[in-house]
Order: sequence, then C-alpha cells, then structure tokens
Amino acid sequence: MKINNNIPAMITNGQLLRNENSLAKTMERLASGLKINHASDDPSGMAISGKMKAQIDGLDRSSRNASDGISVIQTADGALNEVTSMIQRMRELAVQAANGITGQDDKEAIQSEIESLKQEIDRVATSTEFNTKNLLDGSINTRIYSEHISRQQSSKTVPSGQYNLKIDTAAEQAKSSSTVTIADSWEITAAEAGTVSINGVVVEMKEGMRGQEIYQALRDASEIGEAEISDYGEELALNSVAYGSDAELVVEFSNDALANKFGMMTSTSSTGTNAKITIDNTSDFSNQATYRVEGNKVVITDQGGFEISFLAEEGYAGDVKMNVTDVGPMDLQIGANEGQTMTVRIPAVDTEHLYIDDVNVTTVNGAKRALDKLSDALDRINSVRADLGAYQNRLESSVASLDETSENMTSAMSRISDADMAKEMTEYTKYNVLSQSSTSALSQANELPQLALQLLQ
Repeated sequence: MKINNNIPAMITNGQLLRNENSLAKTMERLASGLKINHASDDPSGMAISGKMKAQIDGLDRSSRNASDGISVIQTADGALNEVTSMIQRMRELAVQAANGITGQDDKEAIQSEIESLKQEIDRVATSTEFNTKNLLDGSINTRIYSEHISRQQSSKTVPSGQYNLKIDTAAEQAKSSSTVTIADSWEITAAEAGTVSINGVVVEMKEGMRGQEIYQALRDASEIGEAEISDYGEELALNSVAYGSDAELVVEFSNDALANKFGMMTSTSSTGTNAKITIDNTSDFSNQATYRVEGNKVVITDQGGFEISFLAEEGYAGDVKMNVTDVGPMDLQIGANEGQTMTVRIPAVDTEHLYIDDVNVTTVNGAKRALDKLSDALDRINSVRADLGAYQNRLESSVASLDETSENMTSAMSRISDADMAKEMTEYTKYNVLSQSSTSALSQANELPQLALQLLQ
C-alpha cells in the first residue's frame, strides 16, 4: 500500500477527464446542431462541407439572378406589347388612307396621328428601363462598328469578327432633269396652259401663272408625288424620294408647248437602281454567304440563321468594314461557377431600325408602301417577342433546376455536417452517467491512503 502516489486515483482522474471532454463535445454538438464544429472534428468533412456551402450559396444567388432576368424579360415584353398595338393602329390608319374615297385633307389628318404614334414608339424604345439599364434601344444587343452604314442589325447567330464587303455602285434615285431654270420673269401663256403630272399627281399650269407660283405648284405636287425638286433658281431637276429599282418617276405634260417651256419631253419615265456589292469572302463571311439589296438596304444571310442588315450611306461606293463585337449583350449569371451564364440580346425597336420612320400616307403611293413596311415591322416585333418568350421559358426552367439542385446539395451537406440529435442525446446521457460514476470512483480512490492509518494502530 502506497500513499505518495495514489495510482487508482490517478487512473480514475484520467478517465474522468476523458469522459468530461467527450461530454463537452457532445454538448457542443447538441447546442450548435452541427457534427463538425472544428476542423479537428473531421478534416475531410470540413473541407467538403465548406465547398458545398459555397456552391449552395451560389446556387441560391443564381436562382435569384434568374428571377431578376425574368423580370427584365417581362418588362421588355410588356413594352413591346404596346409597340405592337401602336404599329397595328398605324397599319389600320394606312388601310384607311389607301381607300380611294379618302381625300388629301383626310390623309393629312391620318398622317398627323401616325406621326404621334411614331414619336411614342421612339419614346418607348429609348425610355424602357430596368434598374437604369435601357432595354429596347439596342444597347444590350451586339455592337457593330463601321463607317458609311447605319441601322446595323445582326441575328443572334452572328459570331464576333471582321466582316468586309465593297459597295461597287451606290443606289440611285429615279431622275428627270432639264437645263431650264424657273425664273421670276416666267409666265404661262395661253398656248402653254395645261397640266403637269408627277407620278400621277396632277398640277394645273394656268395662264398667267408666274415664276414663284409655278415653282410652288410643282414643289407641292412633287411632295405628294414622292419626288424631290431642285431649289428655286437652279436648273429644274426631279428625283424620286426613294432609292432602288422600286423607285419610279413619271413626268407627263398635257401638251408639247408646256413641255418645251420646262425643257422636257412630253412624257418621261425612269426608275432607280439598287446598290451593287461584293462580299469579301477572305473576311469572316463564309463562301456560302448571299445578299439581297433593296435600294440602300442590304441584307446578308448565311446558313444557321446568320443575318446582317444595314442601310448604306447615300451615294457612297467603296469598302465597308464591319467589326462585330461581343460588347453589348446582357449576361445573366445563372450558375454557381464561372462561365455559367445566359446571354440575352434585345435589338433596337425604334422606328429607324424598324424602317417605318419615313411612313407617309399623304403621298401618292405612301399608304400602299406603308402597309408593306408596317407588316414587316410587325413581323420584326413578333420575332423579337418570340425570342423574349424563349428566354423567359429557359430562365423559368433554370430557376426550377437551380432550386432543385440547391435542395439536393443542402441535403447532402446536412448528412456530412449536421448532428444527429437522437444519437448525440444518447451519447450525452452515456457520458453524463460515466462522468458521475467517475467522480464517485475518484472520491473513493482518494480515501484509499487513509487505510494506511489502520496499520499504525
């Protein structure tokens, strides 16, 4: 029997400390609800659960991003719905103006409403925003940088790159000219009195009409007849307003004397010409690229929905270099990791890019042309809205997928890091009882040296 070193007490104390340490860890798990509270608890589990937590947080944020994207699409689509209504109203007005019983004064009243609608379309295109980002002015569409062209548009299948072509011959107007200059001293004689028809718009040249009055009558008739007249005091020349093979200019005089007065033939007819271009296949255009031209408007197409369109500068012939960039489209982060994005592109829908900015039903053929242009504009808007609908459907699917993935990953992380409360409660009870019994045993072990006193009696 030894009293300097109480070996039973030391053994019991060591066991008590181990029980208390285990009890403390169990109580920590019960209090935090986590199985891993320190890296030492499960080093590999800590690493795995940390990465999974970052992934889950990213998925939850991506789901909210996709929901914000849906809001953007809905905002744009709502505005385009109003644009559609306005274009449909303009087309209805064009149908009314095309009716033969509609007089010139009626057409001017109709045109007044059309102008207001065009202004409203442009206002919607420039002011529709989401979080200060403009949606319909083309700022979130692919940017094309070039000179000598305007109204550049590209389909969503056009990759970034350098696209070159050459305008061999500029589009031309239909023309009719004279070497005669209308002067203040001019006066229509009885022999010259008659009518002048400009694209079917008839103006009467009455006996006694003088220079300014004659010019005014021709100018007004030209405006309605879709023609441009040279300035007063210059050699008389008439050009069609439009460019291309569809542009026509027919000038007719009722008698030879009147025609001679203006230095023209009794009847002249001319048509414009379309621009002629050559595609540079050494640039990023493929050898299968083709084009069509309508006056100054050029549309280049290729397989896979590839399309680039633009309006060439009037009178320009020469090289055109188009730099199609990745700048502009809106990338929505719909995944937890880098590169997991969805690109949204919305082209400009103002009157210029819809080619309805020059709709004018007061001219001789304006109402008929307006019907074609407005129908094309409606097709364009419907195409844009169809793309928006596809974007929204994809985003809704993304939200559902992200939420499902986040739920499954949370469940997986829970199995790694969350404490099993029933098991931990069992462990708590176990170590609590062991701690109490160890404390009792230590008390009895500490009393053992007192037995040595009995040997002294």
